[in-house]
Amino acid sequence: MNEKIICGIQQVGIGVNDFVEAWKWYYDNFGFEIKIVDDEGVAERMLPYTGGKPQPRRSGIAVNIRGGGGFEIWQPKGRALNYLKEPVKLGDLGILIAKVKCPDIEAAYNTFINKGLDIISEICTSPIGQKQFFMKDPYGNLFQLEQDDYVFIDEKKLTGGANGATLGVSDIDKSLPFYMQLLEYDKIVLDQTAVFDDLKCLPNGDKPMRRVILERSKPIEGPLCRIMGTSHLELIQSTDGPGKKLYENRFWGDPGFIHLCFDVRHMEAVKAQAEAMGHPFVCDSGADFGMGDANGHFTYVEDPDGTLIEFVETFKIPIAKKLGLYLNLANKDDRKPLGILKLLRFAKVKRESIK
Repeated sequence: MNEKIICGIQQVGIGVNDFVEAWKWYYDNFGFEIKIVDDEGVAERMLPYTGGKPQPRRSGIAVNIRGGGGFEIWQPKGRALNYLKEPVKLGDLGILIAKVKCPDIEAAYNTFINKGLDIISEICTSPIGQKQFFMKDPYGNLFQLEQDDYVFIDEKKLTGGANGATLGVSDIDKSLPFYMQLLEYDKIVLDQTAVFDDLKCLPNGDKPMRRVILERSKPIEGPLCRIMGTSHLELIQSTDGPGKKLYENRFWGDPGFIHLCFDVRHMEAVKAQAEAMGHPFVCDSGADFGMGDANGHFTYVEDPDGTLIEFVETFKIPIAKKLGLYLNLANKDDRKPLGILKLLRFAKVKRESIK
């Protein structure tokens, strides 16, 4: 069996009530101008998380050409959405915060303040010395803008793409093997229990928390790794005991961060390790799944608290659809980054074309 390869964070899934409005907001403020997928159809393979029956939806994957993970914007159709009854707070279980790369934290902060966006902190420094600030989108989702100089194509944007996520867990010691071994975030750069000054702006942030920040010791690798770039994960455990599960009694796709997705090679090797660790695939598309103009194999596992982690082995994506150019990964080196990815700049869409 071929060795599994975790190429990077492909995207953060975000459930929204208005696909067009949400994408335009992420387009305007986070530079998500590159369309990978825009597909309207029925989600037929997530039945354990959608009430046992297929659910209509519109979903799209957009990326920032500067580099970083994308966003999968997901709008359920034909049903009432089930919103959280209270805001997300530290200590809850699930994806709490999406991290976003930022090459110039002061410029982004000042621009967003002048635009009247929902900035909830001043610029501060994390315990590992990273400049950052926190904000919300119009739907109440928390974002952490982090000083990060990674660049794929430099278009002088205020931000790059996704830089990782903060996840609430009930027991960090129980969660660490999942994130360090299966997902290969194997380097602990912080493990501390305290009241953290930089988190005091967040709900429950004035309470003691155990906080672990994980990075990958391996250099990025894989055909698509340069667009996704580097990333890190943060695990938060409340010393007062766990809060609410963010998707308990709600459907996957309801508003909020619905999953964290990793681009991989050799899905069978991923499956073998996941099963050996007690995290079997809970959804599996099969090896030839089409979504809009893209094609691949997606699967899901649950972390120890039930948070959904997606794996995608990409087979085909549109690089420059107007030119009839698609990238077929079937015969590509599974570890070597592809130079042709720079043509993704031709997949940029105009804001007014998002309808």
